[in-house]
Amino acid sequence: MKRFIAVAGNIGVGKSTLVGLLAERLGWKPFYEPVSENPYLADFYRDMRAWSFHSQIFFLTRRLRIHRQLLDHPTSAIQDRSVYEDAEVFAQNLYRQGLLDERDYISYRELYQVLAEFLPPPDLVIYLRASVATLVDRIQLRGRDYERQITAAYLGQLNDLYEEWIENFRLCPVLTVPADDLNYVAYPAHLDLIVSKVEEKLMGKEEVVFMPEEMRHS
Repeated sequence: MKRFIAVAGNIGVGKSTLVGLLAERLGWKPFYEPVSENPYLADFYRDMRAWSFHSQIFFLTRRLRIHRQLLDHPTSAIQDRSVYEDAEVFAQNLYRQGLLDERDYISYRELYQVLAEFLPPPDLVIYLRASVATLVDRIQLRGRDYERQITAAYLGQLNDLYEEWIENFRLCPVLTVPADDLNYVAYPAHLDLIVSKVEEKLMGKEEVVFMPEEMRHS
């Protein structure tokens, strides 16, 4: 049976890494976030108010296209960040912070809502949850120049919106992964644990949680 999973989570939480590892393990096609291709991103981080609408429209367009491509792909697929996060987390945060004016935000939301209605949802969303301290550490480790301006406060605002979004998300099942406690790069057993939990959710198990004793370094 063909499946479609989206991996969701804040900047620096480890989405792309997990997408690659799961795709390799499951034999699925990975679809990565088009960060490096966004021609507005560097300008956006320099002046968010001037470039927020442009950047969000770019991401929305690319994400919708990727969503469509992976639905059309003949095999199971796993996506790095969903189309829903663009609207429900990033665009909404810019609007709340006064960095996206109301006229632009309303236009953006209407475009998103109309297009999203035509897209079948994923079979599962994997939500990587991490503290701001963990996110800051991981962003510094990967050393992308355009991310140096990202503040802990900004990451905290996004985390709050991620929690709001996940709490109210009803389109498909969600598996919440405690990313502070799981290092699936350093510990193969942690990747094994995530794979087993993903398989449980895809088989329809309602309550799937990560127990502390499962997350020991082994």
